[in-house]
Amino acid sequence: MPIHSFGSAWFLQTPRSSYALGVAAGGRLQHWHWGARLNPTDLGIWRPSLDRAFAPVGNDDTGLSFNTLLSEFPFSGSGDFHSPAVEVEHADGSAVLNLRYEAHRLMRGKPGLPGLPALYVETESEADTLEIDLLDETGGLRVTLSYTAFAVHDVIARSARVTNLGNQPCRLRRVLSANVDFGERRSWRWLHLSGAWARERHLHETALRPGVQAIESRCGASGHEHNPFFALRAPDAGEEHGEVFGFSLIYSGNFLGLVELDAMDTARAQIGLGTAGFSWQLEPGETFQTPEAALAFSDRGLGEMSRTYHRLYRTRLCRGRYRDRARPVLINNWEATYFDFDETRLIDLARRAKKTGVELFVLDDGWFGHRDDVHSSLGDWWPYPKKLPRGLVGLAEAIAREGMLFGLWLEPEMISPDSELYREHPDWCLHVAGRSRSLVRSQLVLDFSRPEVRDAILQCLIALLRSAPIRYVKWDANRNLTEIASDGRESARQGETLHRHILGLYAVLEKLTSTFPDVLFEGCSGGGGRFDPGLLHYMPQIWTSDNSDAISRLLIQYGTSLVYPFSAMAAHISAVPNHQVERTTPLRTRGLVAQTGAFGLELDLARCTDAELAEIARLVERHRQWQPLLATGNLYRLKSPFADSESAWMLVSDDQTEALVFHAVILAEANTPLMRLRLRGLRPDWQYRQKGSDLIQGGDALMAHGWLLAPGNDFSAEVRHLVRWQHGT
Repeated sequence: MPIHSFGSAWFLQTPRSSYALGVAAGGRLQHWHWGARLNPTDLGIWRPSLDRAFAPVGNDDTGLSFNTLLSEFPFSGSGDFHSPAVEVEHADGSAVLNLRYEAHRLMRGKPGLPGLPALYVETESEADTLEIDLLDETGGLRVTLSYTAFAVHDVIARSARVTNLGNQPCRLRRVLSANVDFGERRSWRWLHLSGAWARERHLHETALRPGVQAIESRCGASGHEHNPFFALRAPDAGEEHGEVFGFSLIYSGNFLGLVELDAMDTARAQIGLGTAGFSWQLEPGETFQTPEAALAFSDRGLGEMSRTYHRLYRTRLCRGRYRDRARPVLINNWEATYFDFDETRLIDLARRAKKTGVELFVLDDGWFGHRDDVHSSLGDWWPYPKKLPRGLVGLAEAIAREGMLFGLWLEPEMISPDSELYREHPDWCLHVAGRSRSLVRSQLVLDFSRPEVRDAILQCLIALLRSAPIRYVKWDANRNLTEIASDGRESARQGETLHRHILGLYAVLEKLTSTFPDVLFEGCSGGGGRFDPGLLHYMPQIWTSDNSDAISRLLIQYGTSLVYPFSAMAAHISAVPNHQVERTTPLRTRGLVAQTGAFGLELDLARCTDAELAEIARLVERHRQWQPLLATGNLYRLKSPFADSESAWMLVSDDQTEALVFHAVILAEANTPLMRLRLRGLRPDWQYRQKGSDLIQGGDALMAHGWLLAPGNDFSAEVRHLVRWQHGT
C-alpha cells in the first residue's frame, strides 16, 4: 500500500521515494520529509521548531512559531512571514487564517478533479489517495489537501480545495496547488524552462539565492515565456546522478511557480494558479478546486526525473485512441502555400506527399469564411467557396482517393471583428465595456467563461466535424489574452473570469474529444505557447514551436524533454532557407531532428528535386520503423546543446534490447579533437550490434568507453540503431 497511516502521521511511499507529514502540537500540519525512500516506522524524523527572534508564537501553549515550522500548506496572518499557499479575504475585510487539523481520509485509487485535467489510474491498485481537512474555525473555512502516491511512479499528485462553511461570502486571493518546505541547508540549483515565440522552453539554471525567485504567466495561457514547471537539484546532482525535485502544474492558464530561501536556509517551493488579477468569491456552501500538481523525485539525476514524467504523462495523463497508437505521418500545407491555394494546388501537394509515404493531409489556415489573410473570418467556420468550390467534402473525398486521411486547422477560441459571428455577437469576446479592444493578428478572444458562447461554438464544431471525413484537428490559438473581463458578470466576480475561461476551454475540449474519439487532436498556440500538461490531457501531441529550423529545434526539443515525452512533440521537415531564421541545413539533418517527435512535413514538395523526394521517402519509412521506440523508449540525454556545439540523446526500449542514438554537430571547429560519446541505459552484460553494420560491442564497453566520433560538418546529424546481439541472430 503506497500510503501508511500512523494516527496523525502519514508516510506516502513510491518505488524510490517517501513523503512524510504529520500533525504537530496545536493541530498544525507539518512537513517532515520528501526524498529518498524511508522505512514507514521511522517517525522521529521531523525537524524541531526552534525559537527564533521575532518569530511570533501563538497563544495555544504549544510554543511553536509558524515562521519556523516546516508547513504543509502555509497561510497568511498568523505569523508565517514567508510566501503563503492560501490567502483569503473574509467578509470583515481581514485576511487572517489559522488552519488546524480536522480530519483525514484514505482511499484506494485516485479520484478525478471535476472540470479540470488530472492524472488518472486504470485500476485502484495503481495508487492510494490521502485527503486531509484543515479548518479555520473562526472564519468557517475548510481547506482539503489531496495527496496521491503512485505504486509505479515516483510522483506525488497534489491539489487543494477550499470550502466556505460559514454564513457569509469570502474572497480567495491566492490558492496554490502544492507547497514543500525544505528545511536543511543545501546549495540548491533552480531549473526552469523559459523563452519566447520561436525559441520556447530553453533550459535556464541558477543558484538559489536568498529571497524569492519566481516564474509566472500573466498572458492568459501557460505561455511562450515560461513553462509551468521548475526543479530543484542538489549541488552534486547531474544528468544521471543525485537528487532532483520536480514541480509540474497540470493547467493551461496563468500560473505561478516560486522558491523562497529564507535567512535560515529553509527553501519553500510552491506551484499553482497565477495570482495576478485572480480573485474568487466563495459563497456559503461553495467549494473551489485548484488544478493538480505532479511532484516528481529522482535520486538519479535530471534524466530519471524526465523519464518519470514521460512515462506518467504519456500513459496516465494523455487519453484516447492515440495515446498508445502510432500517429500518422502528415503533411501540412501552411508553409507550402500560406493563404495562396485552391483545391487543385492542395490535391497536387497531397498526391506528391502520398508518393513519399505520407498518410495524412492537413489543410491549414485560410479555408473558411472569406479568409485570404489574417484580417477576417475567424468564427465563420464554413468553407470559402472561392478556394473550395466543392466544400470540405469534395476536398476530403479527393484526398481519400489519393489514399490519405484528411485533417483540418481550426482556431475556435478566436473571433475576427470582420466576421459574421462578430457582427451578430460583438459582446461575445473578452472585453471591458467602454474600453478599446486590443487586437493581435487582427483577432479577439471569445469569452469561454460564458456557457452560451461555449455552446454555440461547440454546436458549430460538432456540425463541422460531422460534415466531412475529418480525422485530425490542429487546434490553434494565436494570441494572448487582454481586457480579461466578461460582459454581464458582476464586478465582484470579474477576477474569476480568466480561470472560468480556462475551465470553459476544458469543457469544450472534453465534449469534443469524447464526441469524436477517432479524431487525432493536436494543440498549438503560435507554436509552443500552450505546451503544458493541461492540454495534453485532451490532445496527445502539441506543435512544439513555430520555428521548424533543425538547429533551433535541437535546443527547443532538448528543453521540452525535461518534462514532456517525444510522443507529445509535433515536429516537421520544412524548407530551406528556413522561414523563421533563414538558415539552410541539410535535408537529412532536418529529417532526423523532426523524427524525434510526432513526425510530419511542411514544405512545397513541387519545389523538391527527385533526390530530395527520395530522401524524404526514406526518412518517412525509417520513422515508421522506429516509431514504437521513438514513442515509448526511455530517454537518456547525452550531450546538451546548451553546453556544447553538439547535441546527443538516445532512446532505449523497456526491455533494453533496442536503442536509437542521435548525435548532431551545430558548428564544426578546425582541427578539433575526436569526440567521445558514452551511451547509457543498456544492459552491461549484453552485446549490441549496429544495424547496417557488422560492428558488435558490449553494453559495458558502450557505456564506459563509448564511441569516438570523427568531427562532423556544420549542421550534420546521424542516428545509429542498436539491437541486442546473441549467437545465431
